[in-house]
Amino acid sequence: MQFSYSWLRTQANPDLSADKLEHLLTMAGLEVEEIDTAAPAFSGVVVAEVKSVEKHPDADRLNVTQVDAGTGELVQIVCGAPNVKPGIKVPCSLPGAVLPGNFKIKPTKMRGVPSNGMLCSTNELGLPDDGVDGLHILPEDAPVGTNIREYLDLDDTLFTLKITPNRADCLSVKGIAREVSALTQCAFTPVEIQTASIGSEKKQAVRIDAPADCGRFISRVIENVNAKAPTPDWMKQRLERSGIRSISALVDIGNYVMLEIGQPMHVFDADKLSGSLIVRRAQNGETLACLNEKTVTLADNTLVVADEKGVLSLAGLMGGEASAVSDETQNIVLEAAWFAPEIIAGKSRQYGFGSDSSFRFERGVDYRLQADAIERATELVLQICGGAAGEMVEAQGKLPEAKQVELRLGRLKTVLGVEIPAEQVEIILQHLGLQPEKTAEGFRVTSPSFRFDIEIEADLIEEIGRVYGYENIPDDYTSGRLKMLALPETKRPRFAVYNEMAARGYREVVSYAFVDEQWEQDFAANTHPIRLQNPLAAQYAVMRSTLIGGLVEVLQNNLNRKQNRVRVFEIARVFRKDLADQFVQNERIGGLWYGSVLPEQWGEKTRNVDFYDMKADVESLLKNKEVSFVKTEHPALHPGRAANIVSDGKVVGFVGELHPKWLQKYDLPQAPLVFEIDMDAVLGREKTRYQTVSKFQPARRDLAFVMPEAVTHDDLLNALKAAANKLVQEISVFDVYRGTGVPEGMKSVAVKIILQDMENTLTDEVIEPLVAKMIKAAAEKDAQLRA
Repeated sequence: MQFSYSWLRTQANPDLSADKLEHLLTMAGLEVEEIDTAAPAFSGVVVAEVKSVEKHPDADRLNVTQVDAGTGELVQIVCGAPNVKPGIKVPCSLPGAVLPGNFKIKPTKMRGVPSNGMLCSTNELGLPDDGVDGLHILPEDAPVGTNIREYLDLDDTLFTLKITPNRADCLSVKGIAREVSALTQCAFTPVEIQTASIGSEKKQAVRIDAPADCGRFISRVIENVNAKAPTPDWMKQRLERSGIRSISALVDIGNYVMLEIGQPMHVFDADKLSGSLIVRRAQNGETLACLNEKTVTLADNTLVVADEKGVLSLAGLMGGEASAVSDETQNIVLEAAWFAPEIIAGKSRQYGFGSDSSFRFERGVDYRLQADAIERATELVLQICGGAAGEMVEAQGKLPEAKQVELRLGRLKTVLGVEIPAEQVEIILQHLGLQPEKTAEGFRVTSPSFRFDIEIEADLIEEIGRVYGYENIPDDYTSGRLKMLALPETKRPRFAVYNEMAARGYREVVSYAFVDEQWEQDFAANTHPIRLQNPLAAQYAVMRSTLIGGLVEVLQNNLNRKQNRVRVFEIARVFRKDLADQFVQNERIGGLWYGSVLPEQWGEKTRNVDFYDMKADVESLLKNKEVSFVKTEHPALHPGRAANIVSDGKVVGFVGELHPKWLQKYDLPQAPLVFEIDMDAVLGREKTRYQTVSKFQPARRDLAFVMPEAVTHDDLLNALKAAANKLVQEISVFDVYRGTGVPEGMKSVAVKIILQDMENTLTDEVIEPLVAKMIKAAAEKDAQLRA
């Protein structure tokens, strides 16, 4: 929201410099993004009247003028502007003047004729272009000799505010003036709304067919207007200093009322309408040629204003070209409405353009402002363009209900940490327009129509705090006993996981939870992902159900920058639909390892990472838990080089090598290894138990089994463990052999068995029967003791 300080002072005139007002507004939550002057610095320019114009004797395009600049005698100035003529009043820079760019005016001769100054255009003064080829023509009543900065109010200050979405009431000069009045206790004098004299019997019928979307719709016909009447300079100036270009008087009046009191309006050419004005939802496929020269195809989620023939405008967004006013317009219909913010929100993105009106409607407009806007616009139209006004016609739908909110002074003190007298609280609420009523504990406020964001007690406390001034609240140090929540023994600290990954050479990455839909199909075979209604971009259209896509993208970015050894991890949430089509989210940790196992060096041969390297990292991450790896098929992983991670009989993740087809599609020179695990499994750990250290020597037995390739070492170990008893402390594979002496299609797996008793030294009489039992159990899995 951009506004002029001079305009603001017509409704609230605080005794503050622009710099101090900037600080005050920012501290009160209305952040000032930019502050600037209405014109660049220059001096020595005054209002002058051209008395005579004669052709230059030696130059066809130059004229010799005699100018009254208020000095007591005429000044001769040579001028080349095509619009110079006797009787006009223009800015004149006299000798000694300094124009923008440090351009100094001195007496000179032009083609032999003395020239004692310069008549100026808007460009030469650094003012907005007025579209005139030549001098800037001033009004006839401009006082000769007056400093042009004073006459045009060029020392005015322009503020640009960054308004938060809940403060739509401050998207007008009236709203900002109300705010400044509350902050400075100065008088608030909004524009007085004049009721128009009725001079026409013509009415424009209106109807609301979507009452939930449109709460109020008002029209008024004004006949016999002069559409060619020029916009007054004062109005043009205020519009331009608010960032809006002047178009024509009728259009400018609508924009002016919007800036002045906050109600967007539209002006129709009455003679281009057919029957009633109807607010309704669009029908799929209807089209509209808009004022911005774009033709849009409408969807049924769009609210429109239509007549009996068809759509006239996108409600709250943009008018249509077919019903727009022009210089030939004679009769107009003024329209003001209240549209529900949720029906306007998102339409700018949907149709690819927005407007100042949509910016306000989607944040919420005062639902009692429409009649005032019609009356104010009528007053300006009759004043500038003439005509005769008819009666207002109003249709109503569903309007918001005012909420009553209680404010307890005790709660106010608790939250802000400072006691504010009840009298001061009441004054603040009154200046904010909240009309407080006293209660036993404080005040009761009925949220006004322009403050729809006041819903709960905390909202009122915030209002009191920011108007009272956050800088006025003492910054005493708080003290208290803070008790840290105990971490259960069966839970692992989160920071330990980060430390573990960093210690193993991984670097953390953070990626978007919104991903390319193709990633979901490739890496998760997810054909029905959770879709976003308003994605940031086409490639961020769905929610991720796996972390693999983000990790692969990080790998691609690193490879593009010649980083050929990459180890990264991410801890984040993934999102999916369950069998009941409900959204489910859970936290997972994903890791990726690409390139060589060790950095390039002379002491070790370069070896690329393989499945077992990544498996070791997963086992380290899940330490203190019984973990097994079961062969699986996964859409992201290489068949035969992928495994599910099983803990406590439950699949908690997967690990493996990326599928060859994704290497080709994503242009990866070699395969990275990836894993993904539920964070609950990573953070959980077994309860620490005390165990006595045996005083007796352990016994070791090494067994070699010959078994089919189809039998996994997990099958063998599980069979051995099932037959073991408490004397067996460890069973692990230490060698796998294929070759001479082992039949084709078979493999030899060597296993070590560690046995130890806590009370006695083990003897062969105890060990051999147990080992024989374990060999027998292995034989049932087609694992025969090797001869």
